[in-house]
Amino acid sequence: MDLDFSPEDLAFGEEVRAFIDEAFDEDMRAKLSQSKNNHLDKEAQVRWLKRLGEKGWIAPDWPVEYGGTGWSLGKKYVFDMEMALAGAPSTSNMGLKMCAPVVMAFGTDEQKKQHLPKILSTDVWWCQGYSEPGSGSDLASLALKAERDGDYYVLNGSKTWTTLAQWADWMFCLVRTSNEDIRQKGISFLLIDMKTPGISIRPIVTLDGPAEGEQEINETFFDNVRVPVSNRIGKEGEGWTYAKYLLQFERGNAYAPGLSAQLKKVRKIANIERSDGGGSMMSDPDFRKKLSEVEIKVEALNATELRIFSGRANGDAMGAVSSMLKLEGSQMQQAITELALEAAGLYAQPFVQDTWSHLKGDGANYFRAGQDYSATVAPTYFNYRKTSIYAGSNEIQHNIMAKMVLGL
Repeated sequence: MDLDFSPEDLAFGEEVRAFIDEAFDEDMRAKLSQSKNNHLDKEAQVRWLKRLGEKGWIAPDWPVEYGGTGWSLGKKYVFDMEMALAGAPSTSNMGLKMCAPVVMAFGTDEQKKQHLPKILSTDVWWCQGYSEPGSGSDLASLALKAERDGDYYVLNGSKTWTTLAQWADWMFCLVRTSNEDIRQKGISFLLIDMKTPGISIRPIVTLDGPAEGEQEINETFFDNVRVPVSNRIGKEGEGWTYAKYLLQFERGNAYAPGLSAQLKKVRKIANIERSDGGGSMMSDPDFRKKLSEVEIKVEALNATELRIFSGRANGDAMGAVSSMLKLEGSQMQQAITELALEAAGLYAQPFVQDTWSHLKGDGANYFRAGQDYSATVAPTYFNYRKTSIYAGSNEIQHNIMAKMVLGL
């Protein structure tokens, strides 16, 4: 592949920066700077996505016929990097990034007409129903039962790790429609309206200590929930095939642009905070060595992603290589949050539950220790302990690569 950017790509970078300057407003910037988990609230997230939609940039990975951009690999890379370096909100949510590709590939014409336009317009928010208590990385052991009753499935059981389910209008969900010797054969893929009677949501409080209503993950319970059979994607019992297809999109993301932006923040912190020797943390040779080692790995990951996504532009499937990106990307995310925590030092210790409180004008009269970033460094570190678990634990990714890439 040609790693040199064309004049058109460079001009496009200027266009992206101009868009960010206008659309990424001060309210969003303030909220993201004080976010423990890199999420905006729903109102701000939808506002951002709609601005991208008005620009025609909301779905860079979608085919043009469904509303995608048709960008070259160079343009896609420039877009991702400029967004990341500006600290702009993510362009993906679970509807755009994960559910939509499955509907496009395996859904009926009716399902495409019903769901894709609303996903693109962000008028409908989606969550994922995969993991269950005891069925996380061993996803094939899932037990949420879906029994056929005429034109409906009746669901009983639960899901966990349902990210931002408190916002969701719909869920894409794996259910067990039969018990087979090979567990994967009894799984089906359903689209579920979250307003259906019998669905309840309970927040899971994570180590970052979210304020009430701002939690990232939840438990979702199903008590005799009736879901139309017409909401099933593809054939009954073949949900595992569709689930594996979806995971290529969940795991096979470009990590390097976001990692580069996180490293930029670490450098900022390290230039402000003092080391035990009296100078800045950036003057400490041990810290600089650790930072340099991570930067080298991020650059290597960046080159690898460019090579891989170049192949995708030529029509190559992502396949098991998505596990490699997820593995290395999540390890680098954790390493960078560790560096940020070390750089912030003692000022990362005070716990602030609602880091957005002073943005809400609620009259909070307490003084925060340290710089503006101090209150979120430790919560972000604790929140990112999950990155080596979600989307299949890193141990599972090693197994996939050993089997599918190395043939072991």
